[in-house]
Amino acid sequence: MRNYIQTVLLLLGVSIGAACGALAGPSASFVKPVGEIFLNLTFVLVVPVVFFSVANSVRKLTTERKLWRVLSRAVLVFLAGSVVAGFLTWVICGFWNPLGGYATRIPPERMVIDGVAIGGRDLLSTIENMFTVSDFHMILSKDNLVPLIVFSALFGAATSLSSTKGETMGRFLESGMDVVMEFMRILMYAAPVCLGCYFADLVGSLGGQIVSSFVNSMLLYLVVTLILFFGVNSLYVALAGGKGRLFSYWRNITEPSLLAVATCSSAATIPASIKSAKRMGVDDSVAESVIPLGINLNKDGSVVSSVLKTMFVVSFYGLGGYGCLSIVAIGILASLVVGAIPVGGMTAEILICSILGVDPEFAATLIVISTLVDIPATLLNTADNLVSAVWVDKLYKK
Repeated sequence: MRNYIQTVLLLLGVSIGAACGALAGPSASFVKPVGEIFLNLTFVLVVPVVFFSVANSVRKLTTERKLWRVLSRAVLVFLAGSVVAGFLTWVICGFWNPLGGYATRIPPERMVIDGVAIGGRDLLSTIENMFTVSDFHMILSKDNLVPLIVFSALFGAATSLSSTKGETMGRFLESGMDVVMEFMRILMYAAPVCLGCYFADLVGSLGGQIVSSFVNSMLLYLVVTLILFFGVNSLYVALAGGKGRLFSYWRNITEPSLLAVATCSSAATIPASIKSAKRMGVDDSVAESVIPLGINLNKDGSVVSSVLKTMFVVSFYGLGGYGCLSIVAIGILASLVVGAIPVGGMTAEILICSILGVDPEFAATLIVISTLVDIPATLLNTADNLVSAVWVDKLYKK
């Protein structure tokens, strides 16, 4: 229960808030300030969380120089799996809209850079301003999370390449990451009450139909999980090693899968996943490097969740102009943020809102989807790491 108590409390708080909002109607807005305080604290904390986490993760990866021959193949396998998972989610969402055709048609609060809305720029200008900003102080904003991620990654790499001269900065990044993560954990203790108040106002203002949209989102996610876990993963393993490897995969996937469901933590499954990979004949060096690396980079369960949340935002606000490639790309980017920031609060949700140019407070709505699908997402992440190890082993030996 220790692994699930926060999830249970969060869902309980949101459910009570939604019920109160449905009963009270628009008058439930008097509790909105409680939710606003929590969201403001989260928005303030998200910049240091992203900086310290991403910079420290890149610093460690560069310092340890883990089997670059394996790493190059692993990244290709991770990316291919993420694209397939994201595309499958996009296709299913096209047939089964989680919102059931419901959209507020609220004009989105577009991001404005240098006085020009992103939607009014050409493609090259949009890409330029999505990944970079013209002044340092602009990075210190939740509206520019992608440039902040780029800057943080380069800062972490530079710290590592500075060798002994960068050791003090490296210790500062590691210590800073520990502090902001602890700060975020403390803040999340208040999430059940604060998000409950936020949802009381949301349901009171928009009506109870949005609650059914969360149920649809969870059911849709479970359908995608079944397809990926049983169908797509089996196909991957069969292509990598034939029937023999496929039978071996299903004999050895049980222990990591049960650990994923029991702990709701991909990291907790690392020892069991490495052991299962070795039993399947995966090279020791591949198993011991790909699976731990995949905990941060290979999160197909998070990709599915992020694509679903992106489609949710696009449908809710009635946004046009976002096709398959852009939505899948946003999903993959958000999943990488989840991997780099293990206790990042609503960082990935804020990133999605930032890229789409909508009110960042909507991240509080998206985090409910993340909570509902947390268990199947962890299961997918764990299974995909084992499948990736099989494919990297095939490419590595070839």
